[in-house]
Amino acid sequence: MEKIKVAVLRETKNPPDRRVVVSPAEAKLMTERFTNIDLVIQTSENRCFLDQEYKDLGLTLVDDVSDCDILMGVKEVAKSKLIPNKKYLFFSHTAKEQDYNRPLLQKIIDSKIQIIDHEYLTDENGMRLVAFGRWAGLVGAYNGLLAYGNKTKHFSIKKANQCHDLEELEKEINKVNLEPLKILITGGGRVAHGAMEVLELVKDIEKVTAQQFLTKEFDHPVYCQIDPWDYLERKDGLPFDFKYFIKHPDKHTSTFKPYTKVTDMFIACHFWDEKSPVFMTKEDMKEDDFKISLIADVSCDIDGPIPSTVRPSTIADPIYGYCPETGEEVDSSNPKALTVMAVDNLPGELPRNASVDFGQGLIDKVFPSLFGEDSQGIIHRASITTLEGKLNDPFLYLEDFLAGK
Repeated sequence: MEKIKVAVLRETKNPPDRRVVVSPAEAKLMTERFTNIDLVIQTSENRCFLDQEYKDLGLTLVDDVSDCDILMGVKEVAKSKLIPNKKYLFFSHTAKEQDYNRPLLQKIIDSKIQIIDHEYLTDENGMRLVAFGRWAGLVGAYNGLLAYGNKTKHFSIKKANQCHDLEELEKEINKVNLEPLKILITGGGRVAHGAMEVLELVKDIEKVTAQQFLTKEFDHPVYCQIDPWDYLERKDGLPFDFKYFIKHPDKHTSTFKPYTKVTDMFIACHFWDEKSPVFMTKEDMKEDDFKISLIADVSCDIDGPIPSTVRPSTIADPIYGYCPETGEEVDSSNPKALTVMAVDNLPGELPRNASVDFGQGLIDKVFPSLFGEDSQGIIHRASITTLEGKLNDPFLYLEDFLAGK
């Protein structure tokens, strides 16, 4: 039987992303577990794992992948690099009608490419099978601590991307010395739990309840993690119901404002729907008793629920300032500035660990369906387009977006 030829792509998005879908050890495991595939690794100068690390395990490195059937990457593939009539696996950032990637989706359709999007690889209950969320929260919280150290001059730690791996990053956290302050985390998923992993490593810190956070003072640093039912209420006065909220986010009002009066550092790890209430307004941020001085916006919704997130920041330059008085970005050293961290590709700062974690999920939960029978519909649900140059059934709602309407 003819084997399926599979390629691990070099990343082509700029600025370069150093992550990879499978580490060298996982690539080797793939060849052992899935005997019906012929795996090649496209050479790369930017990848967090060196070409030699793949070569040392006996894996085949190539420059040309045009003879492969399935091509796998992390971020969007540059339009000029797309090969017609192939199956691709990567985060396309098109299914939410992102304007900036409409040309990419049009090119995919025109090239009769089947794009299988990592974000929509789910089980039958709609739970995602692979994600970088934990790493976004973990690095986002670390960057919040980094920014706080820079702001107060109380301690100094390396930037996350200067750490070789998670182990080195954890050693840096040992240097963190916080005075009594209150840190708030919004969200309850992988991202928030990643952030809490980091905070738990900070010396003398304590996790407290929402009620304690709002009403008590402490002589040591504390953090609190809150869910939607802690900062939203239904307009009809009925008890909060999460399923109802997911269906009707617009039928809720925000009760977040009291948190702005007691929080020093806000680490935003929530998922936000544009129909949901905002967390705060520009007017809220101008009030004399608005206390938040630093926001690590892991969610990074531009012009969304947090007015100070006016743009994404970068791994190279993760911090900027926001002046509540003017509503404009300012230098972070400005004494009137609220410090903002809004890097939108946080997992890329710990690419080796994040890649290993992500690759293991693919091998265990996705590749059996990709390289075998898709009996659970995993690949079908995640396929935005088909090899016939059409939108797949679950994504027919993109027709107007694709047409530029």
